[in-house]
Amino acid sequence: MKRRLEEIDFLRCVLILLMITFHIVYVGDTYAVAKQFVYTFHMPAFLLVSGFLCNTDKATGTFLRSMLWIFVPYLVMETGYVAMAAVLPIREHIDNLTPTLLLDKLFLHPLGPYWYLHTWMLCSLLYFFSMRITALKPTFRLLVAVAGCLSAAFCSLMSLPNAMYFMAGAAVSVSGRRFVEVFHPAWWALFPVLLTAMFMPSQLDRATIGGMAIVFFMTSFILYIYRLTGPRVRRPLLSVGRNTLLLLLFSPVFTALSKLYQPFFISFDPTGISFCVVTVTVATLGSLLIGHASDLLRISPFLFGREKVVN
Repeated sequence: MKRRLEEIDFLRCVLILLMITFHIVYVGDTYAVAKQFVYTFHMPAFLLVSGFLCNTDKATGTFLRSMLWIFVPYLVMETGYVAMAAVLPIREHIDNLTPTLLLDKLFLHPLGPYWYLHTWMLCSLLYFFSMRITALKPTFRLLVAVAGCLSAAFCSLMSLPNAMYFMAGAAVSVSGRRFVEVFHPAWWALFPVLLTAMFMPSQLDRATIGGMAIVFFMTSFILYIYRLTGPRVRRPLLSVGRNTLLLLLFSPVFTALSKLYQPFFISFDPTGISFCVVTVTVATLGSLLIGHASDLLRISPFLFGREKVVN
């Protein structure tokens, strides 16, 4: 159990660092093909893990409270992001922010990177209550959850491919198999990924068959990399993997602020590599620092529903 959880934490660490990297506008624009490749698998793999780890054995009240304390920080950060989009000249700029539009972004069509939390909450609720239908066998309960996702996608509440990745992770959990049994760590998993990316670029989309294959094999390959790391390397990476919620919530603040010092780095390194390394480091440490500050100032119980948010 310990090893399995560590491998999943390592996977989440890699995925969240990739997310931060390609949320840096300069990096995404400069390395558009790499961005398309990473976007094919990084958030789908995150949703797979989320579906696998969703605990439907909790009491209803306990589960709903856990969802509430995902919704509260989501509400705060999504509101801030929408307000920022109405003020700053960013790609997702809003020309006329109204209360109706704000409510639409909060509850129906989230803006920016927080769509993941919105999808996570919706899928988790559908999955949890479907698994409460005791008259059905677990497989059929899962199918009810999938049908719920289809309905939600039809109503444009979330992306169907994203929801299906969550449900795929849930299916692994329902099957009773360990995550690393299905996504077996393997060095050779990189080869089908490279072949697909090089010779079938049209498949660099999470909704295609090739995209699904890339998600599967990249997950296996990243889990294989875990085995190559020693304890000293693993320790900080696993810490990041245990605190991906903090990075997902707060890293957009730092990637947005990075535009202030971008000209300095680009002046001597137009590749953007040094700029990327510094920004990802600042965003990671800054997000964790906000979490620690929240714990020390005793804000965490009001924002996250627990005494300490940093794991």
